[in-house]
Amino acid sequence: MVFRAPRGTADRLPDEQKYWRFIEARAVGVAGRFGYGRIDTPAFEDSNLFVRSVGEGTDIVEKEMYTFEDRGGDSVTLRPEGTAPVCRAYLEHGMHNLPQPVRMYYFCPVFRYERPQAGRFRQHHQFGVEALGDADPSVDAEVIEVAWELMGSLGLRDVNLLVNSIGDGDCRPAYVERLRDYYAGHQPRLCPDCRERLERNPLRLLDCKVETCRALGDEAPRSTDYLCDGCREHWDKLAGYLDVMGLPYTVDHRLVRGLDYYTRTVFEIQPPDAGGQSTICGGGRYDGLVAQLGGRPTPGIGFATGIERLTLNLKRSEAPVPDEPSPRYLVANVGENARTAALELAVKLRRAGVGAILSSGSRGLRGQMRQANALGIPYALILGDDEILKGEVVVRDMIASAQQSRPLTEFLAEAGGG
Repeated sequence: MVFRAPRGTADRLPDEQKYWRFIEARAVGVAGRFGYGRIDTPAFEDSNLFVRSVGEGTDIVEKEMYTFEDRGGDSVTLRPEGTAPVCRAYLEHGMHNLPQPVRMYYFCPVFRYERPQAGRFRQHHQFGVEALGDADPSVDAEVIEVAWELMGSLGLRDVNLLVNSIGDGDCRPAYVERLRDYYAGHQPRLCPDCRERLERNPLRLLDCKVETCRALGDEAPRSTDYLCDGCREHWDKLAGYLDVMGLPYTVDHRLVRGLDYYTRTVFEIQPPDAGGQSTICGGGRYDGLVAQLGGRPTPGIGFATGIERLTLNLKRSEAPVPDEPSPRYLVANVGENARTAALELAVKLRRAGVGAILSSGSRGLRGQMRQANALGIPYALILGDDEILKGEVVVRDMIASAQQSRPLTEFLAEAGGG
């Protein structure tokens, strides 16, 4: 029997890790500059948390969630998105008593049963931020700036920022009805999924990636033409703040996002060759979500970005990503008696904070040098009986193919100090 990773999942091999560590380090740095603190939530939650937050009529709840009954008879679901668990934690731990807004960021795996494709997995990983407790549009602008700054810090500058307002519970119903009327007149041209969405969730028709539906979406009524006074004021202020901040945004009236809890502001960041699944980052405001989960009305806004998508775009754009730390020295030995001395030298270097590995097996000196080259290690340290007697070590520069003998104590003092 040959075991393989489950469909829609992927192993992160050592040569991929530099992208993940780079993204994590930059994300933590950006979040910290904006005053966001880290939160970690469980990988699974009560299933009702996501049914109530994401929405019963969404594809996520109906088709994509990993839901099962545990041995205690409770229905639990692997996390399909990161916002609802953070809101649950906000309520559970009384964070409304903290200075508002409460700014949090997270890294987490996310699980959705969907058709795997480039940049989309059944288990993928997200970095996200949430700001809870302040409805002012300046907070929207701040969250959008966090996302934009993250892209810049990663070297992803050739990207597009799209924003829209989808209104709230006061003005959205009238817009949804207008949208339903529009699409009802074009029902024969809709894909099968959109024919179902027409009655259940007309907003999602704007988000369809099927070409015929996308063409209809381009001519569909625009949500910003149906905003109530409160949403209009919020939208106008946000646009003014984004202008002051110099963020190069584009208003996209087809942008609605895929979750029922969004209100007012929604936004995405996409590469210039945007395709159906190319969105790098997406988020928006969800002012009714905390109340929907049983808390008092609490405004909130956030975004999430997929680590796999970011990695894919870093590779495509050939953005400079530093290599992971690697050993500086390979300690080689000539003769059986030198093996112990080589091990002792490797231990001393590592305890001094210097990367070093002992050559493998019982290779000859030439084989040990090939090992150093294969591993990309810049220096080899060679110990033989003569070097041990003299208290020396041969330092070989693998790039320059040059070497010199050094007193061992002198070398250790310099290497450890460096």
